[in-house]
Order: sequence, then C-alpha cells, then structure tokens
Amino acid sequence: QVQLVESGGGLVQPGGSLRLSCTASGLIFSFYAMGWYRQAPGKQRELVAAISRGGNTNYAGSVKGRFTISRDNAKNTAYLQMNSLKPEDTAVYYCNAGTTMRLLDYGGQGTQVTVSS
Repeated sequence: QVQLVESGGGLVQPGGSLRLSCTASGLIFSFYAMGWYRQAPGKQRELVAAISRGGNTNYAGSVKGRFTISRDNAKNTAYLQMNSLKPEDTAVYYCNAGTTMRLLDYGGQGTQVTVSS
C-alpha cells in the first residue's frame, strides 16, 4: 500500500519560511517524479512544484524564485523549501507522486500552510 505522509505545515508570518517534507512508503521512490499541489479555499488545485527522477524541476510561476523542491532518494523523502511566504500562499499542500511530472498516480492527505500576521 502506497503512503505519502506530509509534515512541516503550520502558521507563519508574511516573509517567513517553512519546509515541507513528504516521506513515501510502498513504492520504489526513485522511480517516481515527486511534487506538491496546493488548494486554497474556493480555488482550483494548483501544481506548485515537481521534481523528476533525474532531478529536473518545474515550478508554478507564482512561486518561482521563492520555493525550492528537492529529493533524497536514500530517505524516500521529498522536500519543499518555501521562502518569502505571502498570504496568497495559504493553502492545503498535497504531496504527490507520479510516473510523469503531472504527478497523478498517488497523493497524500495534505498539510495546512497559513501565512498571516
């Protein structure tokens, strides 16, 4: 059974930083692209960042230059470093895995990120 477990969400002030982690089990981690979607209340789910098996990365335009995605295949874990956070980054962040960079095969339960003063 595949499980993706997110951690690291929380409440942060504008301009602050958070690092999300996603630990996977039940799959061969190195075979999958990994990444993060987010969904804010009343908005569609948005692909925030993805990293391929080989380490190539894609970012949504709204987070480029502020967020960095990485992966540690030895730990079966993907990370999302989020800097210079803005109130509009407030959302539930979901870890996803996939055989393509659309990351449609597996998803986690989500972790709440709230950016507010």
